[in-house]
Amino acid sequence: MTDALSSLHTLRVEHRGEPGRAVAWVWMAKPAVHNAFDETLIAELTATLLALDADPAVRVIVLAGEGKSFSAGADLAWMQRQGAASVDENLADARRLAALFRTLSTLAKPTIARVHGAALGGGMGLAAACDICVATDRAVFATSEVKFGIIPSAISPYVIRAIGERQAYRYFQTAERISAARAREIGLVHEVTGSADPAALDAQIQAIVEALLTGGPNAQAAATDLIRAVANQPVTDAVVDDTARRIATLRSTPEAREGLSAFLEKRPPAWMTSTPAPNPTGH
Repeated sequence: MTDALSSLHTLRVEHRGEPGRAVAWVWMAKPAVHNAFDETLIAELTATLLALDADPAVRVIVLAGEGKSFSAGADLAWMQRQGAASVDENLADARRLAALFRTLSTLAKPTIARVHGAALGGGMGLAAACDICVATDRAVFATSEVKFGIIPSAISPYVIRAIGERQAYRYFQTAERISAARAREIGLVHEVTGSADPAALDAQIQAIVEALLTGGPNAQAAATDLIRAVANQPVTDAVVDDTARRIATLRSTPEAREGLSAFLEKRPPAWMTSTPAPNPTGH
């Protein structure tokens, strides 16, 4: 176990599955305060995500919350402390929070948000920053910051990416509660289970995990990097050339050769049966 995972106070990490196909479940473990953020949770979650992303035994990361809520956003006591702090202290604290969301949104490994109950403010930001979001039909979301005289600043790049600018104009200003069904309509949630039973939620997540495990880990990292490079860009000569270079580079990798050979030989590729090698590109 890495140093980042050895002495956690606000998180619980469990590994499911064998090495090379392991899924790391990261549980926010502050149920008494609905997994609200404070400086400790921010620091521990950032370090834990980075450690898991660097672990070659882990293929997928699931982010979840213990208790009744996924995450109710910022801890009020923490917000009060920051309200009394200096401008420089506030800026440093805000940068650490922003770094958490950026870290989550740029991990090389697939990430899934497991949302039940409330995902408010920063909790909605975590759901949006994950690659995939699965929720129960009892889940509820909101960018509730304006009710406290602040704005959803740190989470805005990820929420706007998920729901679009037009929907953000409404929900950033009204702070309305968003049902799971509505969240799926506007693009925040991928799947909604028809039951509040945690087993149904976990079964849906497991189905997605199984699909993810069939893909090459380096190819998946390259695929997410491709999305980040191409999304919202005009189709210029530079973009077209970049996409050509990306596929040309990947075709010559051992993983790509193994994937094609496995398909032609009608067998599972090596990454489905053994521990994958660390990605030499760092993606």
